Amino acid sequence: MKPTDQTSGRAPNIGERTLERGIFASRWILAPIYAGLALSLLMLLVKFGQEFWHMASGLIASSSEDVILGVLALIDLSLMANLLLMIIFGGYQNFVSKLELDGHKDTPDWIGNVGFSDIKLKLMASIVAISAIEVLQGFLTIEKVGTRTVLWGMAVHITFVFSALLLATMDWVIAKSRRSRTW
Repeated sequence: MKPTDQTSGRAPNIGERTLERGIFASRWILAPIYAGLALSLLMLLVKFGQEFWHMASGLIASSSEDVILGVLALIDLSLMANLLLMIIFGGYQNFVSKLELDGHKDTPDWIGNVGFSDIKLKLMASIVAISAIEVLQGFLTIEKVGTRTVLWGMAVHITFVFSALLLATMDWVIAKSRRSRTW
């Protein structure tokens, strides 16, 4: 049976139908997880506010390096919040239920078009960006954190970059093989 083949949509006996309906309904177990992730955006907002206030209140006495590090920390939190939103929207849409937004004018274009592969690649791209910021922060504070810590950070970052490239390559190969099968 090919993935595009249609089935009758009905299991032959009541026990099997009940089991299949239960398995299908189990996707709703994920809904509270996505709600919890949405609430965790509030925690990121609080941390963003704290970091911003800490940075702004000491701005006059701060060095330009401290300001740069503070802004990098804010960018880091912003990227994390964006990543969280992608996971919430994409995961809910792909694994729980379609988002019925009634054509709301502020609905991002990507919400209805994000597949699991897209989420995976966006997740890796965000992790690489966050990792790059961490490495940059390490370089800017190398005398505090030490060369060894920065080198480990670079090794982890390169691992993330390599993993992202492998995932993108695998998705490209899979998409190419699917296109060749449809011709």
